[in-house]
Amino acid sequence: MSTKIRLSRHGKKGYAFYHIVVADSRAPRDGRFIEKLGTYNPNTNPATVVLNFESAVRWVGVGAQPTDTARSILSKEGVMYRHHLNGGVRKGAFTEEVAEQKFAKWKAEKEAKTASTKAALDAAKAKTAKERLEAETKVKEAKAAALAAKLAEAAAAAKAAEATEEAAEAVAETAEEVVVAAEEAAAE
Repeated sequence: MSTKIRLSRHGKKGYAFYHIVVADSRAPRDGRFIEKLGTYNPNTNPATVVLNFESAVRWVGVGAQPTDTARSILSKEGVMYRHHLNGGVRKGAFTEEVAEQKFAKWKAEKEAKTASTKAALDAAKAKTAKERLEAETKVKEAKAAALAAKLAEAAAAAKAAEATEEAAEAVAETAEEVVVAAEEAAAE
């Protein structure tokens, strides 16, 4: 029986989530499998991989053939490199301790690179959030200035109307005084 390490699709439409499984090569993609090695979520940035490392190394060691995508995932997680180092130990090129040191060094470099990538993504996210906040503040200030101008215009119009009303009252009072004076003059 030929075994494959491949992805089994799960999740909802447009939001795929995969299980990394070992299956008979004749089994359907999402069908029967021998063992689940882990999960792969490409929807996060960077993609999230949860993997049973020892089991994956064991399956690659006994001849399970990973598909192209599964090989890429396993390679990024270090399974393929660990398998390569185990081959060197079996052939006597170096000892198990040397293989462990090489793998630990590779893993440390990979984690540092991942951390720097994540830090860059976080910094970019913070920068865009800050730019958005600044743009929103500018829009808010522009709206506040427009509202203040409108209120000032309304206040000026109200003062002008009040001044016009006062002038009309003054004219009316003056007209009354003239009328009263004219009546007094006519009465005399």
